[in-house]
Amino acid sequence: MNPGIQKVEAMDAGHFIRVEWEDGSESRYPCVWLRDNCQCPRCFLRSARARKLVFEDLDVNIVVKEVALADRKKISITWPDEHASEYEAEWLKKRCFSEEARAEMQEDLFLPERQYWGSDLQLPKIPFEDIMYNDESAYKWLCTLKKVGIVLLTGAATRQGELVKLGHRIGFLRLTFYGPTWQVQDKADANNVAYTTGKLCFHTDYPVLQHPPGVQFLHCIKQTAAGGESEVVDGFHVSSKLKKQNLEAYQILSSTAVDYTDVGVDYCDFAVQCKQRIIDVDSRGQAVRINYNNATRDTVFDIPAEKVRPFYAALKEFDDLLNSAEHKFTYKLKPGDIVTFDNWRVLHGRQSYQSGSEVTRHLEGAYADWDVVMSRLRLLRKRVLNRD
Repeated sequence: MNPGIQKVEAMDAGHFIRVEWEDGSESRYPCVWLRDNCQCPRCFLRSARARKLVFEDLDVNIVVKEVALADRKKISITWPDEHASEYEAEWLKKRCFSEEARAEMQEDLFLPERQYWGSDLQLPKIPFEDIMYNDESAYKWLCTLKKVGIVLLTGAATRQGELVKLGHRIGFLRLTFYGPTWQVQDKADANNVAYTTGKLCFHTDYPVLQHPPGVQFLHCIKQTAAGGESEVVDGFHVSSKLKKQNLEAYQILSSTAVDYTDVGVDYCDFAVQCKQRIIDVDSRGQAVRINYNNATRDTVFDIPAEKVRPFYAALKEFDDLLNSAEHKFTYKLKPGDIVTFDNWRVLHGRQSYQSGSEVTRHLEGAYADWDVVMSRLRLLRKRVLNRD
């Protein structure tokens, strides 16, 4: 994008700058925002891409003294204290305050597009070695993970430690009370229901944390011959169905703070307590995170007694939708498979399998935060698409 500026002028008694672009469009920029975002060395540390101007020195009622157009590619502004600022046309165009331009910038920064799915999921698959050593494949992996919510990586070695490599590929893994990685297998005196051979109901991991891990990795090292199938369901898709089917139930689950607890010893001893809404929503009422783990939902419930039964009824309706044949997708991991999925969106479960004298099923698990994943995605996009 190489926009050219046709004309620039001050307006509204110097509180706004109006830019007329060569394509016929126009933009209006508040002067307080322009002064706050001066790009000169005194106000901005370019090596860190960080603002040096301290807020207490900013006049929120500032007006422009002079504004001029330089070669159609930048504007220069002189402020009342004679400080001078310059703004490149491309920089300004990207930060236009129109609704359309703001939406375009937010989409570019956060990739909010989602592809909903149910039992018809075509599970995306990419070879593990490709994403480890090829930037285009790694970029495709993370874009698909953000859009679809789940990607299967195939062909990893069947030994512990592959997830540590995957963590290095994106940046780093998330440390929790269960360690930097953890082993999902049948254990005596299990400190987690996952470490048994029983069925695991649909859940998201770790809603007992204030900030649950955003992404989960499960690496199949050994798989049982019978049983142990994995199940996943798109929580955002099901939430939207619930909202249409029973708005009151949706509102109950998106407004009731549920108590979660987890107490035990693993990487260290822990006693964790948290309150979460099962469906977290944004300012528009759209689901942005599912916090649902029946195993760690506490016996303590901090709501009035008369609201308890309506809550259970709402949760039962949501749970029934999660488990309906049209919504859930069942598959079986093979040794060397690594399933990567959005733990804020995708609920996962497991069918039961027979216990034996030795371990017959072994998965290694790990977490990463969405901040780390999105950081790597943006860096890969810049490299792959040669973008500034």
